[in-house]
Amino acid sequence: MRISYSVAAAATAVMVISMFPGGGAAGTPGSSHVTLVGRAVLPVATYAGGPPSGTLLPPGDVNGITFPLQAQPVQGFSSMVDGRTPGEYLAMPDNGYGAKATSKDFLIRAYYIRPDFKTATGGSGSVEVGDHISFRDPNGVIGFPIVNGATTQRLLTGGDIDPESLNRAHNGDLWVGDEFGPWILHFDAAGVLLDRPFEIRGVRSPNNPFLNGAPATQPNSRGFEAMAMTPNGKYLYAALEGATVTDPDQTRRHVYEFSIGNKSLTGRTWEYRTNQPSFMVSDMAALDQHRFVLIERDAGLGATAQFRNINMVDLRRVADNGFLDARTVVDLTDIPDPHLISLPAIHVGDIGLGNPYSVVCESVETVHPIQGDRLLVACDNNFPNKGRNPNLADDNEFIVVKVDGLDAAH
Repeated sequence: MRISYSVAAAATAVMVISMFPGGGAAGTPGSSHVTLVGRAVLPVATYAGGPPSGTLLPPGDVNGITFPLQAQPVQGFSSMVDGRTPGEYLAMPDNGYGAKATSKDFLIRAYYIRPDFKTATGGSGSVEVGDHISFRDPNGVIGFPIVNGATTQRLLTGGDIDPESLNRAHNGDLWVGDEFGPWILHFDAAGVLLDRPFEIRGVRSPNNPFLNGAPATQPNSRGFEAMAMTPNGKYLYAALEGATVTDPDQTRRHVYEFSIGNKSLTGRTWEYRTNQPSFMVSDMAALDQHRFVLIERDAGLGATAQFRNINMVDLRRVADNGFLDARTVVDLTDIPDPHLISLPAIHVGDIGLGNPYSVVCESVETVHPIQGDRLLVACDNNFPNKGRNPNLADDNEFIVVKVDGLDAAH
């Protein structure tokens, strides 16, 4: 299907950003020169085939969306990787409706999408939605009961896993960071689960099915929101979104190294410090073998979305305090839009558009480097939450931001 939409009304955003490699401490803008160079919008009311969804939510209207739904929503995306051809991306939503109990009828998928970015020289700002990958466990390797366990396909749902980060290995396999474990999950290119979930010893969320009455050591929904793969395809770096329950320093976020070849943790870890204990690490992507960009954000939405930075870290550079030396390269609340790509507004009452442009969705959760000095940034709109507009559920926004010098220093 091809979905056309005026670029300005979206609330889930994909962006390309241009930056200098320099910068100050995390949370402090550096010398980056950033420009919004592209934007595309997928309407919130976009649905794919499949069984009804949202049947476990209270019936009725929420921000303009009426539940239950007659199909599966192609909703906000938590992670994106390159697709099969240039300009196409594979975009993955999370577990659906924000909770295990209410998401048992939400099928875990990744959609092939093709944004036609609106730029200073043209572009429709629309997004084409193509086919999708269905994540499933037909061989029964997951190790615990699943919602569709009695079926042949054993399609995974938001009642089974909460996928938040996606990477594609050189052989085509898909590696997913999950929050219910938290786990690292290994699928083949078609979405079939290949291994039992890989866990971090001693790190278990309240939704982990192996707790057996023991207390959780990781807060709910603070698992592997961010996970990056090195360009050589050898390692994954998985970062916890939040601090562990008992950590006396609640600004600490652990980063774990996982060997793809050995299918195991290497034992090497790093620590990242957030600006506030409540701030989250919501995505991470590799620029090269050592340098990574990651998103640190607050929990605001709309006018209360006041802190969401893209920071750069280098695993070779650890400060005297033991934490990664982080430099801010993009302030997502203040992106220059000199060509007014984000205008005109799609809905009356949309905020954060024009020059500067601001990412106001509740959960900005995707950063994907493209074309050297550009970043693709996308929001999970937490369907059907609002942000861009005080009265309407967020659309899915995709933006391209150019960041001068991003690909310069190594």
